[in-house]
Amino acid sequence: MKEIEKLLPHREPFLFVDEIISVDKDKTIAKSVFTDKEFFFRGHFPEYPVTPGVILIETMAQAGGAGLRKLGVLSEDALFFLATVDKAKFRRQIRPNEEVRLEISNLHTSPRMIKQAGRAFVGYELAAEAEWMCLVENKSKE
Repeated sequence: MKEIEKLLPHREPFLFVDEIISVDKDKTIAKSVFTDKEFFFRGHFPEYPVTPGVILIETMAQAGGAGLRKLGVLSEDALFFLATVDKAKFRRQIRPNEEVRLEISNLHTSPRMIKQAGRAFVGYELAAEAEWMCLVENKSKE
């Protein structure tokens, strides 16, 4: 978790990436486990808890940003904010304590914008996929 905290500005309870497994200029592979203690399970179908789709998209975007920061594409003081989400599809529920493997592809990166696509898997089963764009800003900018 310490490495993730160095790579992302997010903090608990809104830091969802547990580990960056591998990263190169084209792709980031990461992992997340949504434990049964997550804040959202208390209210999101409490009798049958599932990870909300918006949390899955946020998790994929966090993994993509962390990968770019690890590569040095994003500076330490860069913040990235979701601007668009496209082609989102949810194919399988993610239940408490399931390990999610995130595969993020870099479609386009520039100093002001990131375009990525991601897929979330439980085992070999595709759970969710989406494309998104983030705007990049420097946090020292006032």
